[in-house]
Amino acid sequence: MVYSSSTEAIETLAAEIGENIYMDIAKWHLYLGDAKLHTVLAERLYPMLTDNQLEENKVLAVLGDIPIKLGGGRREIPLVDLLPMHCQIELMDLLEEYQRKL
Repeated sequence: MVYSSSTEAIETLAAEIGENIYMDIAKWHLYLGDAKLHTVLAERLYPMLTDNQLEENKVLAVLGDIPIKLGGGRREIPLVDLLPMHCQIELMDLLEEYQRKL
């Protein structure tokens, strides 16, 4: 798949992430698109895809560096702690597939 710009590629990746990856909070599924986190995540992960440096530990580090504020900001939890394991696996699969299409 050929994109006319990196912005278009990031938007496409963000849409995939937003529709498929969610946080699990008290058994509620909050998709990253609804939480407005999909674009931030795509912007941070996209360089790994273009540089062929996609590695699980690097993705987990990015997820760990995104703080999610709870309770009106009284507490912060890293995004990685709110994603169920199967969503982390699905994210890696999604990223690998996206990288193949680049």
